[in-house]
Amino acid sequence: MTPWEAVAVFAAGVAAGGVNTVVGSGTLITFPVLLATGLPPVTATVSNALGLVPGAVSGAFGYRKELRGQQRRILKLSVGALMGGFTGAVLLLALPATAFEKIVPVVVALALVLVAFQPLITKRLRRRRTEARSSSAGPPGPVVQSPAPPTGRTDGGPLLFVGLTLASVYGGYFAAAQGIIYMSLMGVLLDETMQRLTAVKNVLVAVVNTVAATFFLFVADFDWTAVALIAVGSALGGQLGAAVGRRFSPLVLRALIVTIGTVALVQLLLR
Repeated sequence: MTPWEAVAVFAAGVAAGGVNTVVGSGTLITFPVLLATGLPPVTATVSNALGLVPGAVSGAFGYRKELRGQQRRILKLSVGALMGGFTGAVLLLALPATAFEKIVPVVVALALVLVAFQPLITKRLRRRRTEARSSSAGPPGPVVQSPAPPTGRTDGGPLLFVGLTLASVYGGYFAAAQGIIYMSLMGVLLDETMQRLTAVKNVLVAVVNTVAATFFLFVADFDWTAVALIAVGSALGGQLGAAVGRRFSPLVLRALIVTIGTVALVQLLLR
């Protein structure tokens, strides 16, 4: 790797760390740069996964305030992320590269649609739940004072767990737009602010990246120079991304997710 290539890889790591913390799809920044340095695709994917681990941990730490009160939810969803990430890492080495690449654009496109229309979908789901509660309440009877039932969903149920586990399989395999898929699923199935969902997303990404990277350390080929440059850059970018991203309004954050996700989708289709 030449000095200029090293600078490019480091800069890509910084950018990827920041983008991953706020939205996701940082892999689409680092992966092409690693290919441009001459690394084979699988080696570039493995090196990228190893290098982005510090960035994922850094981003999760940057959002630590938004993680308060979500420990139980995170523990449950992290189990699925761990299983999915390990499965995806195994598939990367066991399957031909074209196997997953055929469905990647479809997965990313579906995630973008869910993010873009999440407020409308959530509004309709709330209306249906309200109507269901009203119809099951029966005829009015004596007025009894009782606490109002909670309306927020704390863990998203089995649908969210299964969805995030499958998304983590994809994340362990390639990781492009992994964060966007997480945000789309949680945005529809959880009653939470975008910033708190971003915090959970960062933890799940860190879990997937760590388990995949640990597996790759023992069974895959990687480039230590690329790993080190991306690791330092992504750790710095994670802190920068957290400092900037926590100031975004839900509307701005959603628009940023859709914009970056669309660019990622176009890049995947043209690759």
